Amino acid sequence: MSADVLVVDDDPRLREVVRYALSREGYTVREADNGLAALAEVERQEPALIVLDVLMPELDGLEVCRRLRKTSQVPVVFLSSRGEELDRILGLELGGDDYLAKPFSTRELVSRVRAVLRRQAPVAVDSDRLKLGRLSLDAEAFRVWVDEDEIALTVTEFRLLQVMMRRPSRAWTRDELMERAYPGRHQVSGRTLDSHVRRIRSKCRESGLDPIETVHGLGYRLQTT
Repeated sequence: MSADVLVVDDDPRLREVVRYALSREGYTVREADNGLAALAEVERQEPALIVLDVLMPELDGLEVCRRLRKTSQVPVVFLSSRGEELDRILGLELGGDDYLAKPFSTRELVSRVRAVLRRQAPVAVDSDRLKLGRLSLDAEAFRVWVDEDEIALTVTEFRLLQVMMRRPSRAWTRDELMERAYPGRHQVSGRTLDSHVRRIRSKCRESGLDPIETVHGLGYRLQTT
């Protein structure tokens, strides 16, 4: 079955190019030309993934992602002509799964979309149930709890936490985490990993737990208490 991808951009020519590239790879493509229309499309039917432009009228892509994350964990690949590092990090901090600066090749975009969807697939079929202190994870149901409080994680955040919970006493290097949590490691940087880890910690702290500690000069380790 082909994945349903929502392409959101105010430039009709760009949408046409992206639609053609994704359709050739077997994806079903829907379109929206602004942020409000995108939210309406998601409410009508949630796609498997959203390709989301940052700079748009009505509602910019960052605000769209912020609103989406209140109710949905649909994967988001940002597009933007603003390629500064701060913008990329902000997009990831808000819950984006990847970020592609304009101009870009359609081949690279298709590869990024495929990689994000691939990261999502293994979680859905993994039946592991893990528990560590106050932290619980059910991979089959794609759910995480701190005590009785459910924590809403994106697919990438979930997979990172799952990797660390399987070996809770281990100190992981960034390279090791990227190899296990990002299949294919398609242009994943250490800063991208750090952004996802910060989001996991921030979400868990809202329930009074900070489950990940930084191992300076190395990477991260899951706290066992």
